[in-house]
Parts: sequence; structure tokens; C-alpha cells
Amino acid sequence: MRVFRGFHHPGLADACALTIGNFDGVHRGHQAMLALLTSEARHRGLASCVLSFEPHPRDYFAQRGGQPGLAPARIATLRDKLGELQRCGIDQVVVARFDARFAGQAPQAFIDDVLIQGLRARYVLVGDDFRFGARRAGDYAMLDAAGQRQGFDVARMMSYEVHGLRVSSSAVRQALADGDMARTAALLGRPYSISGHVLHGRKLGRELGFRTLNLRFVHDKPAALGIFVVRVQGLADAPVAGVASLGMRPTVEDAGRVLLEVHCLDWPAGLGAEAGYGRVLSVDLLHKLHDERKYDSLEALRAGIAVDVRDAKGWLASQASALPQH
Repeated sequence: MRVFRGFHHPGLADACALTIGNFDGVHRGHQAMLALLTSEARHRGLASCVLSFEPHPRDYFAQRGGQPGLAPARIATLRDKLGELQRCGIDQVVVARFDARFAGQAPQAFIDDVLIQGLRARYVLVGDDFRFGARRAGDYAMLDAAGQRQGFDVARMMSYEVHGLRVSSSAVRQALADGDMARTAALLGRPYSISGHVLHGRKLGRELGFRTLNLRFVHDKPAALGIFVVRVQGLADAPVAGVASLGMRPTVEDAGRVLLEVHCLDWPAGLGAEAGYGRVLSVDLLHKLHDERKYDSLEALRAGIAVDVRDAKGWLASQASALPQH
């Protein structure tokens, strides 16, 4: 899969089958749409292409309106979104910067400059609530009419449901906010996972007796926060069980950055103590133990982590025959 920042790159396909959206989380509804897109692309002899945005348009409008709190919580980092799009068989992804210029485009200018000249779309697949252009003035009917005039096909995919419930990024965010990792996995079709490079930290975990692997979550408003039972992929041949904190580390730091700190319950035999640094790991969040807590002292923090480790081991033992596979 090839990834492009913006349009008009010489490496872009000469013609493509395109879908457009934020694809935060790449949930089962997204997966169904991407499966249809790749099928149509193969049938038509076109490259499959996803147009996505960074920042999220709602992030942009929240900041512009002076109400950053209205920005949606982020399910996935760009790295994880791109990884899931690749697993869905997409040929190319264009990440467009959503700024004042992009937001102010008239709907017809978006069609002319982005879809036709920029991406050379021959087939465009959108969701049932798709809107585009300044003030969201463009809709499916306008896009379909433009396609008939300007030589590209337009299709619309209706909502995807699981057990009668509409699958959406909002539903995934709510499940994560509720700490319901089973419902999250049902909506995603896989365990909720965060990946990234292991970074050097303050080494406080060593002092406390609980060595951690630290991964940065680059957005300051993650959809999930708290203490979780996890499974680490990429550290050894087999997944490694652990307990992890995802959040701001309120007891020891007030830096405003979000870290995923993972303590492996059993460090892999033969793996050196420093061998985790620099690796790209994927961490499945399987079960939420509790929200973040601010402890009065490092000794209280040490005791709290010990309880989390005990509870994580207990949960894993109870689920030994039923853990989801990635």
C-alpha cells in the first residue's frame, strides 16, 4: 500500500476507485465498505484508494470555534489506521490536510480539484450520510449528478449493523469510554489495539519493581483511558500477557502527553532487559480493570500496581480458554 500526503503526486494511480472518510478505528462498517471498494476496483481494473484527513475535520472545527473540548476522542493513531487499511487490501491512501482552505471549498470545486484532477476517480463509493464541501452543502444527489456529467460512477453504501445496532466510530468511542472491551471488539471485529515504537522513559517502573514498555499515543484525547489487561504482540514469537496504563500518569507526571505503559507479567526468556526499546509493538487491550487513579505517594502507587497485576492474572486465568485471537 502506498501512502501520499496530499494530491498531485506523480506516483498516484492514473485512475482509481475511491472512498472518502476519516476511518477512525476501521470498524466492521468500514471493513464492509472497503471490501466492496476493493471488489469494484478489481472488477474495473482500477487501483483502490482511500481519501482520509488529518486533522479530523471535527478537530479542526472545534479548534476554530474556540471549543477544543468538542473534538471527538481519537480511537486510533494514524499509524494504526494505515495498518488496518493495508490489511483490508487498499492500494493507496491519500492523507489530506484539513485546513481553512480545504474546509472552504465549494462542493463543485471539491469534485473538480480533488476527485477528478487530484485523484482521477472513476468510481466513488460513499456512506449513506456523506456530505462534502463548505458548510457540508454537497450531498449524494449532487455527487451522483456530477458523476453522470463528468464521467465517474457513484455508489452509496447503507449503514452496517451488528445485532440490530448501527456500527459507527461514535459507537466504538462510546464502548471504549464505557470500558466495555468485549463490545468494542464486536464493533471492530478484532481486539482494540494500539501500536508504536517502545520509547525510553524515566525508568520509574524499575524503581517501583514493575518494569514497563512505553508507547506514545500521539493524540491528547484518546477514546480509551485507564488500566487494562493486555496482550503484547511483537516482543516474542508468542503474545505476552501484561497489564497496562493508558493515560496521563497523574501520580508522577503532569506533562499532558498520553502514554501506554505496559508491564509484562512474564518477561520472555532469552530476551535481554533492554531488548524492547525501539521495537514496534502492538498491544491488544482485552479487559479494563479500572480508571486511572492518582496515588498519594510512590509507595501507594507501588501497592496499587501490585493489586492490578494480581487482578490481571486472575482475569487471564478465568479467560484462558476464551481469549480472542488477533
